[in-house]
Amino acid sequence: MANSDAIGRIAFRGQEEPVVGVEIRAGMKAPDFLAVAKDWSEVHPLASTRGQVRILTAVPSLDTSVCARETQRFNAEAAGLGDEVTIFVVSMDLPYAQDRWCGAAGVDRVVTLSDHVYAEFGVKYGCLIQTKRLLRRAVFVVDRKDVVRYAAYMPILGEEPDYAEVLQTAHQAL
Repeated sequence: MANSDAIGRIAFRGQEEPVVGVEIRAGMKAPDFLAVAKDWSEVHPLASTRGQVRILTAVPSLDTSVCARETQRFNAEAAGLGDEVTIFVVSMDLPYAQDRWCGAAGVDRVVTLSDHVYAEFGVKYGCLIQTKRLLRRAVFVVDRKDVVRYAAYMPILGEEPDYAEVLQTAHQAL
């Protein structure tokens, strides 16, 4: 982990846990990060989709009901966004667990990425719950020029994002 300075705290099972990294805000340049795809290949998601609009969602684990619901919702919404928008769902789940979950859930339009190996996304986007090595729930919309147009951190792990706001911002960024 590159940065161990706490930028905030989030409740996790009744305990306040430190969140580390850089807090991202609209208007900032989106930092690229190294993650691992379901096939264990290393990817730089923003560099590999330059020129597209990207929705980045951070979830604690696909194996929880809220994360599953959020990922399935974004998977369904992806069909209406077209080929110029890529949705990445980032978690600390191992790549083969993500692959298994996507297959069982029929999720095939979003790209799941594991932050388990490097934790770069968690640190660079201010989502890493340091003591639990999980990501807090957050959503970012990055435009074609790698500028963050939308950033939202959910104050409670079980709270879902404002889907309409995220999708509207992605459409406007096209």
